[in-house]
Amino acid sequence: MKKNMKKTGVFLALLSLCGLSENAFAWWPFETEREPVAGEVLDDKETPPFVKVEPARNITDVFSGSQASKDEEPDIYFNADELINHDKEKIIEAVGDVIVKRDTMTVYTDRLIYYQLEDKIIATGNVRMEEENGNVVFADEVELQDKMTRAEMNHIKAILQDESQIWAEEFRKKENDNKVMRRAIYTPCDFCEGKESPLWQIRARKVTHDAENKNINYNDAFVDIKGVPVFYTPFFSHPDPTVKRRSGFLTPSIGSNNYLGGTLQLNYFWAINDHSDFLFSPIFNTDKDPVLGGIYRQYFNKGYIEMDGTYLKDNDENRPENRGSLFAYGRYEIDDYWVFDTNINYASDSLYLKELDLDHDDDAWLTSNVRLQRFEDRDYAAIEAYYYKLISYDLRRRNMAEYERRKYNKPLVAPLMSYQTISDGSDIGSYWKNDFSFASVYHEGDTQSQRLSMINSWVLPWTSPFGERYKFVASLKSDVYYIDKYQAADSSDDYTGSVARVFPQVGLEWRLPFVRATEDSRQIIEPVVVGVLAPNGGNLSDKIPNEDSEDVELDDSNILNLNRYAGYDRNDTGSRISYGLNWNSYGNIMGRTSAFIAQSYQFNKQASFTRNIGDDGHFTDYVGRVYAAPASYLDLNYRFRLNQDDLKLKYSELGARIGTNLLNLYVSYIYLQENENSSENFGDRKELYTSVRAALTRDWSISIYNRQDLADDNRGSLEHGGNLIYEDECFMFVTTVKRSNSNDPELDDGYEFKFTFYLKTLGGMGN
Repeated sequence: MKKNMKKTGVFLALLSLCGLSENAFAWWPFETEREPVAGEVLDDKETPPFVKVEPARNITDVFSGSQASKDEEPDIYFNADELINHDKEKIIEAVGDVIVKRDTMTVYTDRLIYYQLEDKIIATGNVRMEEENGNVVFADEVELQDKMTRAEMNHIKAILQDESQIWAEEFRKKENDNKVMRRAIYTPCDFCEGKESPLWQIRARKVTHDAENKNINYNDAFVDIKGVPVFYTPFFSHPDPTVKRRSGFLTPSIGSNNYLGGTLQLNYFWAINDHSDFLFSPIFNTDKDPVLGGIYRQYFNKGYIEMDGTYLKDNDENRPENRGSLFAYGRYEIDDYWVFDTNINYASDSLYLKELDLDHDDDAWLTSNVRLQRFEDRDYAAIEAYYYKLISYDLRRRNMAEYERRKYNKPLVAPLMSYQTISDGSDIGSYWKNDFSFASVYHEGDTQSQRLSMINSWVLPWTSPFGERYKFVASLKSDVYYIDKYQAADSSDDYTGSVARVFPQVGLEWRLPFVRATEDSRQIIEPVVVGVLAPNGGNLSDKIPNEDSEDVELDDSNILNLNRYAGYDRNDTGSRISYGLNWNSYGNIMGRTSAFIAQSYQFNKQASFTRNIGDDGHFTDYVGRVYAAPASYLDLNYRFRLNQDDLKLKYSELGARIGTNLLNLYVSYIYLQENENSSENFGDRKELYTSVRAALTRDWSISIYNRQDLADDNRGSLEHGGNLIYEDECFMFVTTVKRSNSNDPELDDGYEFKFTFYLKTLGGMGN
């Protein structure tokens, strides 16, 4: 359950509720269809259920000395069993189920007396004041004066809109809108008077609201747990909830770290102006110099920027002296068509984020980019630049030579330009799709390349009277490259020069859905066939480096595509036929199950894509997926790739959640067979992740998880741990235990303990 843990001025809601806003009620002599005689009781039949109270002329002189129009005050509506006008004493008395409405406030009471000369209102007997937002105040007697700008009441109880409760022996609202409560108690916990103390509560001898400075001040405040005081402060203050942001200290964080030792993180928030702020978060520790850190945010009319950075001057001789990180994101909408954004992710070295337990510590690459985009109708254009930082622990452990090669040969892409446009449909439903791309890629002291590509496609979708669905695609891809110092894997010579190539493709897709409907479900079976006609060869891989098409994988998401590569540098050569079967079942009330399986037949065994994934025959492997969610207690997604000869698994990915809120099991499994054609040579990957969550009682729950390495070089448990959680309507306590077995030999394994508690409406703290 998502809880609101934002710190608020818990007493202010009551103060503003009980005190009402200035001029909350403009009390006027009541007018009916005829003037009542002194002491006469008006019958309900002569008075509408709610009588609109209009201002009487000249009576406002008593309050302000000038005549007021009714537009200056919200209308007041009044109802009572009996209405008595004591004309001589200038007193109006209402008795029996008295209801007064004004704006968002409604007052219920047994008896109400309005002293016109003294401008004083006294409501007695079961007084209940309700606001439209749900806040309710109960009191035996309420006294209001000076056009409701002053209020006094004793022995009050309030129930706020979030069901929090407040008690106070005295309440006063002064003419300057300042408010005072004495001997006040607040708790958001379920609690009935006369029973045991709530789980926790705040007691204060005095609570004041400084309306001008918008502060709430507490004197002699205690935090009680089950009636036992656990924290005391003679005085503290914080902004009231109307203050959205103000400079000041936030809750600190206490903890420990294997690299830093014991840590104390202070947090100071600086509200620079209405549009920018800065959170200064230094980490003081026992083993190193202080870690400087902060978050800067600034908002513009059409965008914003946020920067999160840290810096450590390290005295460890095995680490760089100046270490740090920077994560920044910015976005600016120039006009209705153009948008600029940037994403910067940087760390000084591969161990910094892990050793300091910072965000992104499990990332393999840190990618930074800047981008300018244009959106208009069916057209899209972008100018981008990319920079990469390698911090992969796994790659370094498995293949140090490859790690070093990638680390010192990382690419810089600047610029990367693209433009895509789709034409309007013709009379027969066909349309043109044009794709233009330019990329300039630089490697430090190594290969450089510039590429200009254009793909022109003509697409014709059509549905036959029998229900068959066709899509015909004809495309022509043209590339021009300039290469500087590229050495192919099977060559000992560098190539420098220009290269051009043209690659045509024609594809036809056919589908025929069959539908079977019953009283309880509907099933759809859809065979699909895709034929692609393309020339063999023509990639010129001995002259053109592969910068954007290295990540090659045949799966259910791309087997039916015209081009199965993710980038431009490699063409999906060779003619082929892909065929598959799609099945879906839908329940009338709930539930869905689906399955898909497909395979391709490649006419040329040496087609570039199948050769890169290790297939050397005409038939590719079988790929597919299964999704099952027949009921709320099961959600399963399974993807696979089977060898075309012996049906052995080459790729398997499972994610399943089974159970209810009382007890549920989550299982995630991944198996990826080694691709011998890949330069990374990671070997087989097998991992199993399991977690169990159980609700022990209404408030207590426990969860345990484990991530296990099942590969041949089994490293055992990569990570395991669990949580013990207590959560009720006003309090949450979380105990976390975790152990990570790092892939990096320079990082020590160890347990991590974390204890965090949250008090509803006040916030939390952890270590």
